Amino acid sequence: MYGKIQKHLQKELESIKEAGLFKEERIITSPQGAEIELDTGEKVLNFCANNYLGLSNHPSLIEAAKEGLDTRGYGLSSVRFICGTQDLHKKLEKKIAEFFGTEDSILYAACFDANGGVFEPLLTSEDAIISDSLNHASIIDGVRLCKAQRYRYKNADMADLEEKLKIAQDQRFRVIVTDAVFSMDGNVAPMDKILELAEKYDALVMIDEAHSAGVVGKTGRGITELFDIRGKVEIITGTLGKSFGGAIGGFTTGKKEIIELLRQRSRPYLFSNSLPPAVVNAGIKMFDMMAETHELQDKLHDNTRYFMDKMKNAGFDIKPTQSAIIAVMLCDAKLSQDFAARMLEEGIYVIGFYYPVVPKGEARIRVQISAAHEKEHIDKCIDAFIKVGKDLYLIK
Repeated sequence: MYGKIQKHLQKELESIKEAGLFKEERIITSPQGAEIELDTGEKVLNFCANNYLGLSNHPSLIEAAKEGLDTRGYGLSSVRFICGTQDLHKKLEKKIAEFFGTEDSILYAACFDANGGVFEPLLTSEDAIISDSLNHASIIDGVRLCKAQRYRYKNADMADLEEKLKIAQDQRFRVIVTDAVFSMDGNVAPMDKILELAEKYDALVMIDEAHSAGVVGKTGRGITELFDIRGKVEIITGTLGKSFGGAIGGFTTGKKEIIELLRQRSRPYLFSNSLPPAVVNAGIKMFDMMAETHELQDKLHDNTRYFMDKMKNAGFDIKPTQSAIIAVMLCDAKLSQDFAARMLEEGIYVIGFYYPVVPKGEARIRVQISAAHEKEHIDKCIDAFIKVGKDLYLIK
């Protein structure tokens, strides 16, 4: 049987390559950081990691991870409700709730699991989910696993959201779900207006803080800090795999009854191994560090403003952003790949994004700024963009 499907798969892969859309994985042989080493021996500056606060190789987190190994072991070999819950798990969940100003939290193996496991336990075919059109794939998949009625509104379009809410009034419960920061554009959801509509049309609100927690807001407490709405959102999902140390692990935090029902019925939680002690202990340390200072957030915000201003002045088409994600628009898919390859030759590691990750005709280089970047790193990146941009006739 495989002979038939093998030919089909080979044809599909060849068509992807011919279209210039084949994704190659570059191999890193060093820890994650502002500068990384590839298996080719090249040392390059990294401008495409989610390492927003530069914590992925932080000595304090490495030490905390080692302490977790030494005191609680390598792994739990169990799910949480059987014999997989350690005191460290409960401590980290409490830290997460304190950070976001919520009532309780639940840990998952990844934010993908958090989003995949949140809807089905809470909602039935009597209910409605109203989702932003640019929400992350994990939210889309989570919605598909639920029998609730589905409505989609145009990205950050409050008039369209209101229309969908009007239609959804026939359902029992309504949940508006949105990314806090949209990962390909870098824009933030207008949470103040979303909450107004939620109150007007009797809806709950869920936000995914994966790309905003640690980044957005003066102290990095995310979009609820940015809009001064801490404690007013019923459900927040997020990850430990980006700003918060860059390892793995996700969470849902919010109203206590919601979190408790997820402990009882959320399948990714009930049927996945507990997070390992090393990751959990490092997560606790990270939240302790964030409680002490927002120095890294200040540096990240300064770095982002500096890069944006210089790139706009150079003539690049930049999408508006309120995060550490800067979309440099190239429009053509093949151009985005060629541009990224040329940037690597200049010692800058960036990736071109194109359909189906972004809409057709909206290919781009997504630059992600980090607190680990120094001004000389950013200047070198900008100089490379200008050189390659001129060589490829993108700017004058």
